[in-house]
Amino acid sequence: MRELPTGTVTLVFTDIAGSTRLLEQLGDDYVEALAQHRSLLRAIVARHGGIEVDTQGDAFFIAFAKASAALAAAVETQAALAADGLIRVRIGIHTGEPTRTEEGYVGIDVNRAARIAAAGHGGQTLLSESTRQLVGDADLRDLGEHRLKDVGELRLYQVGPESFPPLESLGQANVPLPPTPLVGRKRELADLLRLLASERTRLVTVVGPGGIGKTRLALETAAEVASAFDDGASFVDLSVVRDPKVVEPTIVAALGLRGELVDHLRERELLLVLDNLEQVVGVAPDLARLLEACPRLAILATSREPLHVRAEVEYPLRPLAEAPAVELFRQRARAIEPEFDATYDRLTELCERLERIPLAIELAAARVRVLSPDELLARLDRRLPLLTAGARDAPARQRTLRATIEWSYELLDDRERRLFSQLAVFAGGWSFDAAEEVCEADLDMLQSLVDKNLVRADEGRFRMLETIREYALERFAESGEAERVRSRHADHYVRLALRAERELTGADQHVWLERLATDYENLRATFEWYAGTPGNETNGLRLAAALVVFWFNRSLYRDGLHWLERMLETTEADATAARAGALWGAGFLWSLVGDGERAAPRLEDGLALARKLGDGAIVARSLEVIGLLAFFKNESRRARELLEESVEAARSAGDQWGLADALGTLGSIYPLQGEFDRAETVGAEALAI
Repeated sequence: MRELPTGTVTLVFTDIAGSTRLLEQLGDDYVEALAQHRSLLRAIVARHGGIEVDTQGDAFFIAFAKASAALAAAVETQAALAADGLIRVRIGIHTGEPTRTEEGYVGIDVNRAARIAAAGHGGQTLLSESTRQLVGDADLRDLGEHRLKDVGELRLYQVGPESFPPLESLGQANVPLPPTPLVGRKRELADLLRLLASERTRLVTVVGPGGIGKTRLALETAAEVASAFDDGASFVDLSVVRDPKVVEPTIVAALGLRGELVDHLRERELLLVLDNLEQVVGVAPDLARLLEACPRLAILATSREPLHVRAEVEYPLRPLAEAPAVELFRQRARAIEPEFDATYDRLTELCERLERIPLAIELAAARVRVLSPDELLARLDRRLPLLTAGARDAPARQRTLRATIEWSYELLDDRERRLFSQLAVFAGGWSFDAAEEVCEADLDMLQSLVDKNLVRADEGRFRMLETIREYALERFAESGEAERVRSRHADHYVRLALRAERELTGADQHVWLERLATDYENLRATFEWYAGTPGNETNGLRLAAALVVFWFNRSLYRDGLHWLERMLETTEADATAARAGALWGAGFLWSLVGDGERAAPRLEDGLALARKLGDGAIVARSLEVIGLLAFFKNESRRARELLEESVEAARSAGDQWGLADALGTLGSIYPLQGEFDRAETVGAEALAI
């Protein structure tokens, strides 16, 4: 029997994230990559006194007598693999008193360690409360309580401050928390819960006009039903997406995944909530194929029109019934004016004029501070005679909602109207600083729009409901200021991206990754503006080059390639540092999706232009990726020469991020050529950086 530790033992499980994708990417070379991975882990484990209990496929089971040694081994493993960049592992650590057997260990503590590892993501190390108590002042992040399959709830901690997607724990409702209670949708909620409980129902589409309450009902449904799905429920807002091809990258980004969506969802039992699908209904066949490939996936969609696929169950959402409509008005009015009071009959008449549409009711209730119910009725009579002022080919409810928004707009003063229309330039929300810089907004005026329910505020961010934004966009187009404001909007987000480019290679990387992710829809809108505005193509190229590290860290490879290639194609005569950076970025991302044939010419062009411009950082980064491509083609000598040249170029340019990356990559190649001392030297320098 091996000399396995007994008593209190710290157990470690590791496995490669995305191993199926990696196997498809590397083909026959996967066997060698896996062998190198095993050799690396065994060397690290031995240095820290660990014992290999079991190895199956790409997974390791290791035991340590000391929790601190287990943690040190995990940290070194993640650092070494991050430097190489090819393989990412999830690591789970738990301390307990497992039962020792002839083969190794058994018991609940073994199961706990394995489930902790399974809850993580590539590059992430998780540990339990029992381990945390034994590792002193380690750099840990408390992730709270999580329910894991077969072992119940455990408090988990992450090693290091990096940002990762939500853990793969059971029954988590990863949906926004509505700020107000749901009013009057008990029957509809019960209907949706019943539909989603049926194994025969895989796709439910809540259909109705804007403002009818589709999103609110979907959120309540997801929160109620999440615990019935092993992997819970996740919400994806598609309101700012216009291209069906962008839907999958948006879902991937919203779920915090890496790689292909189907690979992550194939074995998961998840409710996916897709909100505002009407402008991308062309994605419906893709969703049908996703459901076929992922047998435990269910989709709850909201849309203004059905998707028309065979798996779909259409659920039309009607206006509120009379009593709930009155109750909604009363609740919203008393939130504005606590002393508000009116008879049931008067509020019934008012809600009927508003056709009992929730958004229309909320907008009207926002005026009770200055207008009585009788005055509200009178204004609606004048503003909406017979409710037919809208387009005759639009549904009546949409005409009513449009008229209600228009009525609210007419009650704004001139400065508020101007700001309201200009704020439509933002996609997916904005910060106050952005509104101040782009629209010259002041806080009082913005707060006034929030108070009047035309803008929503949420933890330092602002947004419009998409229905309201559509109306604001019409006013914006008529204002004569659209071009100027769009230009200011684009300039603001280019400055943000250029600053982020510098910060993303520093100590605050995780902060800037989150900041860019929060404003990613605005960045996409900026790309569209530059691509469609003659004379601004070079600015689009600067933006694309600045976002390469962001796309890499968030695994948005395809989205990044879409914009990089689009900007490169429109600026072929450009010979700037931005083009050199974009060429490197395109080559880098093509290599990450396994397309070396497209990567190579982009990298060679970028290298040539960077040499011509004297841009040492891009020279170094291009050489590194070209070196990696040579390595994967078994050109180890050429790969080594290119990587050594990359190291020197990065060192000369003062590019610490590029230097650390190139050193780490070189350190993974030296051992294959018997240069173990050199590997240790460059690895130590990379870790020091």
